[in-house]
This record gives sequence, structure tokens and C-alpha cells, in this order.
Amino acid sequence: MTDAQKIDMLIQEGEGLAVEFKEHFSSRIVEDITAFANTKGGVILLGVRDDKTIVGEQLTNDLKARINSLGRNCSPPIQVKLRQVEDLVVVLVPQGEEKPYGCGAGYFRRLDGTTQKMTNHELRIMFREHEAVSFEEKVNRDATWQDISTNKIRDFLKEADIGIKKIVAPDILTSLNIAHNDKITNAGVLFFAENPRRFILHAQMTLIAFKGKDRIHIFDRQDIHDDLLAQFNGAVFFLKKHLNLRSEIKGVNRKDIYEIPLEALREAVANAIIHRDYAMRGTSLMVEVYDDRVEIVNPGGLPPGMEKKDFGKISVRRNERIADLFFRMDKVELAGTGIRRMKEAMAAAGLPAPRIRQTTFFTIVFKRPDLGDREGAPKKRLGEKPGGSEKSSEKSSEKICRSIKANPKISARALGVMLGISARAVEKHLAQLKEAGVIKRIGPAKGGRWEIVDG
Repeated sequence: MTDAQKIDMLIQEGEGLAVEFKEHFSSRIVEDITAFANTKGGVILLGVRDDKTIVGEQLTNDLKARINSLGRNCSPPIQVKLRQVEDLVVVLVPQGEEKPYGCGAGYFRRLDGTTQKMTNHELRIMFREHEAVSFEEKVNRDATWQDISTNKIRDFLKEADIGIKKIVAPDILTSLNIAHNDKITNAGVLFFAENPRRFILHAQMTLIAFKGKDRIHIFDRQDIHDDLLAQFNGAVFFLKKHLNLRSEIKGVNRKDIYEIPLEALREAVANAIIHRDYAMRGTSLMVEVYDDRVEIVNPGGLPPGMEKKDFGKISVRRNERIADLFFRMDKVELAGTGIRRMKEAMAAAGLPAPRIRQTTFFTIVFKRPDLGDREGAPKKRLGEKPGGSEKSSEKSSEKICRSIKANPKISARALGVMLGISARAVEKHLAQLKEAGVIKRIGPAKGGRWEIVDG
């Protein structure tokens, strides 16, 4: 594969843990340089817009000197590699061996597809000790390319909305940073091996439904010995199967509502997969349904250096590569907001916040409504005040309109970041505003813009 083909693949895959697009050079790329050095390394593509449109950039001697100077002035200095690949400038940033790295604007790190400034407290937690190679990044010496499933790669590309037609497993896994020097990492095995458990025996999830409130009488059980996406989808299906459902009719539309908000449960399952300690042998990620609650238990307590008081306030991920792949599939929301979003979803449904227990295992418990409440199928959500959701929706719509006026090309994901809601929730607001004639779309879904309708 040529350099041009590799870059084209990176553009198709979009921004992520190790890829950043910049339309043009500015001195602020030093923030991305330090962020990549402080995380897992990465690539900055100069001459590419956020929507993947190529505008081009030329690597002149002046530009080369300015970028190298930015790296040298970091503390400690960062040595970057620069290349001209067709119309783009490629800035290759290695993972640093002398973390943390800082620049004049501070210390930065990479989370999902964004560069975030770190606080002093986060610095002490993240870099208290020199981090050894994590389990997900270790090369799995037994796995070969014949063990990788093309169908699973195809499923991932579809979920991530990546338009790559010809699937060449080594090229795709290498571009996703889960294969190195033609060797497959444990993260690559967990996602794309035909039989992950052949190489990682404890790569499994156990789903159990109990009759009653104790772990005694099992009436349904499923063990998923498959890849991480299959585990996620299987857990969500199992929960939908065993939770009570009611419907609300609004106009001609019917909306199905589960007794525990599905968005909270999806977030919890994804977080359990992302934060699991896969180095703990003989363990399984558990999803347990009782008459009065749902418990999700994953092996591994808090990441090294993180204290209980920090939990839910900062994001320290045990498995950066796995988190990045889930982020690309839009299975997790904003970095560091998972616990808050779960609490908000439960509060909106009139249910108590999930309870959390932390030992060598991490347990999150969601309370189910009382049986009487479930049978009653009330017309409004428990604890919801009349007009409460409408007022919240109205405020979100006003903020969306203001943001569109400021930036007509703003994306749903960017709006979600600003509002603190999911991209899917933003899309619902946009659809409602469009139907009401408040806004209209000019041009295609990608590369177009929104416009406020006068009057």
C-alpha cells in the first residue's frame, strides 16, 4: 500500500484517538502534538477539513521550520516527522517516553477524537508512574491474519460509517493502530478475530436473568464468546428482552419506553467493555437482571493512580484503543461524561441514580421501578413534572438555533458537545425544528449547511 493510499484510508476512517484533521497550519497544532505524545502517538493531517474535504497544504521550508520549532520548544522536546503526501502535509507524532509533555498553553492529552487540556490533578493521576505496555497493546503472538474475520471488519466499518470497499485486513488494522509491524495486538483480536476466545480464554460476557432478588433461581442465561461488538449488541438485546416495556402515543406516532432508560444501560455496557481489565484471567463481564435491579459487573477496579473521589469527574481509560473503536462506532458519548449521562437519564425517568461499588471489580446497579409502577404503565414518566421535558426541549432547541446562526456548518456531534447531549438527541431536535419550518438544510448531509428560516 502506498503512502497516498494509507492517508486516504485515514481520511475515510475519520478523526479518532490517533488522527487529527486541520484545514490549515496554525501554531495551535502544538496542542495536538503534545496531546499525541502524552497518549499513544498520532498523525496530524494538514489540509483536511473536519468533514473530510481536502483543501490541500504545501510543506514549504518555512512551514517545516515552524512545525519543528514548535516541537523543539515543548518540554521535554518532541521530535516530529514531516512528509508531503500528494496535496497534504503529514505530521507524525510518536508516543513519548518522557511523559508528561507540555507546551506554552499547558499540558494536553487525547480522548476519542478530541484534544483536551489537562489539569494539574489529572497530570498527577495520569503520569504518576511511567506506564508499561497495556494488555490491549501487547502483540498476540498466536494470532495470524488467517484468524481475522473479514465479515467482522466489514460490520465495524458499517457501524463506524467508514466507506472502504476493498477490505485488506493488515492495512485496516494497522491504520486503526491495533496491528504493528504485521503483528496483531490483543485489541485487534478482541474486535476482529473469528474466535477471540481461542487466543484470550476469558474474552467473554455472561448474561443472566434471575427469578427474585437473589442469585439463586436462574431462568435465562447466555454466554457470549465472541468479539466486543457482538458482546455489546448481545447485552443490549438481552436487557431489552427482560425489561418491561410500555408505549406512549403522540399524534400518529408510538414511542416504546423501557422501565430503565436504554441510553443509560447502553452507556453502562459500553463503559464496562471499555474499562474492563482484560489482563485478569479467569474472569467474565457480567450483566445480571433481578426483579428489582440490573447489575453490570466488570473485572478491574479504578485505573492505577485514580482515587474514588476522582471517579466521574475525570476520564482515565484503561483501554484507549478499545475506547477509540467504540467511539468511532458512536457507542459512547462525550469523553468523561458517561456517569453524568447515566444519572441524568435515570433522573429524567424518575428513578434514583445508579449505585456504584468499587473493589477489584466495578459494579453499577440500576434500580427497576416497583412492580406496581411497571404494571400501571403511566402516561407520563415517574416523577416527571408537567411540562418539564417540553421546557428542557425548548431550551435545547433555542441553543441549537443560536449555534447554527454562529456556525451554519456545525455538525450534530459538535452541537452535542456544546449542549451536553448525544448526537442522536441533537438529530431529533434538528428534525423537529426542520418539520416546524424553523430551519432548513442546504446541500448534502455531509458538506452542506443549516439555515435559519426568517419569519
